[in-house]
Amino acid sequence: MTDSIIPSPELVTNWILESDIPSEDMYEGIATRAAQWGADQELEACLANIHTMYGKNKADCLRAMRRPKPPSLKEQALLQLDTLNADLGLEGKGVDLSQIRRALEALPE
Repeated sequence: MTDSIIPSPELVTNWILESDIPSEDMYEGIATRAAQWGADQELEACLANIHTMYGKNKADCLRAMRRPKPPSLKEQALLQLDTLNADLGLEGKGVDLSQIRRALEALPE
């Protein structure tokens, strides 16, 4: 059994003050933030235990699985380019997009 995960009054006050949610939806918005905060606290505790028992790589792997990063703008653009190329190919209108691909791949993440 773990200790209770309870946000501090200051944290809850910050959530209220930072909320740009209309007042009728404020409780739902704060509850959502509190649930995410609690889940993050529990994940950090689990990661600390996994790091101790199995090493940093296992902990990093779990973090990546449970809190995946959204694709970067570059990754999204490359995916859209692939989709465009496939759609054009199906229409019999294939074009050479290799220069656009190389330019996107050359951009930093």
